[in-house]
Amino acid sequence: MLTQIYNGHVLTPEGWIQGGSVIIEDNRIKEVSKSSRLMEGMDKTYDAHDMNVVPGGVDLHCHGGGGSDFQECTREAFQNAVLTHLRHGTTSVYATLSSSPIDMMEKACQVCDELMREPDSTIMGMHMEGPYFNPSKAGAQMPEVIRIPDPNEYRHIVEDFDCMRRWDTAPELPGAVEMGKYITGKGVIAAIGHTAAEYPQVKAAWDAGYTLATHFYNAMPGFHNVREFKHAGTVESIYLLHDMAVEVIADGIHVPATLLSLVYHIKGVEHTALCTDALAVTDSDSEHAFDPRVIIEDGVCKLSDRSALAGSIATMDRLIKTMVRVAEVPLHDAVRMASETPARIMGIYDRKGSLQRGKDADILILDDDINLRSVFSMGKFVKGSDRIAPAIIERR
Repeated sequence: MLTQIYNGHVLTPEGWIQGGSVIIEDNRIKEVSKSSRLMEGMDKTYDAHDMNVVPGGVDLHCHGGGGSDFQECTREAFQNAVLTHLRHGTTSVYATLSSSPIDMMEKACQVCDELMREPDSTIMGMHMEGPYFNPSKAGAQMPEVIRIPDPNEYRHIVEDFDCMRRWDTAPELPGAVEMGKYITGKGVIAAIGHTAAEYPQVKAAWDAGYTLATHFYNAMPGFHNVREFKHAGTVESIYLLHDMAVEVIADGIHVPATLLSLVYHIKGVEHTALCTDALAVTDSDSEHAFDPRVIIEDGVCKLSDRSALAGSIATMDRLIKTMVRVAEVPLHDAVRMASETPARIMGIYDRKGSLQRGKDADILILDDDINLRSVFSMGKFVKGSDRIAPAIIERR
């Protein structure tokens, strides 16, 4: 099957191509061309009408959507959540589990293993957000399951399931440094999160292999006083470690516009990834979150006592639009933070994250107002507007 997306403003690693084309063969990109002319022998063609053709989003932190949560540990819940976010521009997703008991972690990993083995799966792996967190920074995590790192647990999960790709831990906990060394030695990304760590502990974590900060600015302290003395918090410590990457929930609420701009200017595109941290209620008819303690208010999820934010109802298209319209980041950089950077962080940039020959054909079309108009996943047309109408051309 040969497909051509033509007459587009195409984003490549070398910059924009005005009036360019992307040729897809089956599920891979065959060519990115500077020509907008229709090629011979295409099975399908799509006129991009001079809109922006960009790589699909890679969400490295997502709990669910469409009324389904990955903690349900069923194929149906996984598939519904993934499809919900696919329609909003996430073409690769890491299924995220909040702090959970070991039996739930096992069940989720079993489902994830099965779905990852299916052809053209958009699930890239499993992400454990906890349960090894600082109780004082639990936020919306279930306090009764938060605990210190248990080598018997994390070794079992990492060794006995193929899907494990990332694990978040508070680095100040006993055993966290040893855990970081172990899981990174097995190819799992170690991230720091839900933490009260200061610079010595953050630096020790970096030295042990922790390379990513979970939902930066959330569930971690910034500059503060301890009695009369000033202390750099986790936030400033992460800024000082230039090469430590951060993920930000770029909904404009979890991290306001001024701080989104600050992250962009200090960490840069290469070390900043956009993530949704989306809950089951995202793009759902339900007004209730999967967690009964959570309410939806002001365009975000909160604990019902309003003591903390509790995940988002954001989608990938909203993240990109917020970065451009609210944080005033150029479109090409916002897209890279939604695609290229998370793909590099998670080690899948050889397949995902940019429009290049040989990579998976995960493609979005955005109009000039940064509205999502079309989605292609592994070469398949998932969603489109009236302006993106396919024209079938018979084989010659």
